[in-house]
Amino acid sequence: MKKIENYIFLLRGQKVILSFHLADMYGVETGALVRAVKRNPDRFPGDFMFQVTSEEWANLKCQIGISSWGGIRHAPYAFTEQGVAMLSSVLNSPRAIRVNIEIMRAFVRQRGLISSNLDMAHKIDELEKKYDARFGIVFGAIRRLMEPPDSGAKRRLGFTVETGSESRP
Repeated sequence: MKKIENYIFLLRGQKVILSFHLADMYGVETGALVRAVKRNPDRFPGDFMFQVTSEEWANLKCQIGISSWGGIRHAPYAFTEQGVAMLSSVLNSPRAIRVNIEIMRAFVRQRGLISSNLDMAHKIDELEKKYDARFGIVFGAIRRLMEPPDSGAKRRLGFTVETGSESRP
C-alpha cells in the first residue's frame, strides 16, 4: 500500500482523502463505505464530508491517473480529517480502527511539516533583515520554493514550443 500521505489531497482549501482510497485502506467496497455514511447523515456534516464536483473530479483524475474509460463512474466523496475520524464510529472493525489511527497520524505529520515551513519562513525573514539587498534574489527564490503549488493553474502536459520573435526556416 502507498503511504497514506499520498492519498491526502488539498481540495477547497482542506486536506481530504477520497472515498475510494478510504474504502481500499479499510478493505471494503466503496459503495459499502458510502452506504454506511449515508445511513448516518447526522455524523457527516458538510465540513466533514462533501461530494467532489465534476470539475474538481476532472482535475483530480489527472493527478491520480484514473483512466477515463474504466473504473470510477461518479465523482467520489471527499472526507476531511474530522470526517475520517467519524468513520471510525461507522466502520467498527479491528482493521478500520488500525487504519483510522494511521490516517490520523498522517494528518498530524502533515501539520508538523506545515509548521516547520512557517518556522523556516520566519528564520529567512530574520536573515534577510541582517544581510544587505544583494541576497534579496536568493531569499526570494527560497520563498517561491516554499509556496504551495497553485492548485487552480493548469499545467500543460507534454512537449511545448515557445514561439518568440525568432523564426526558423
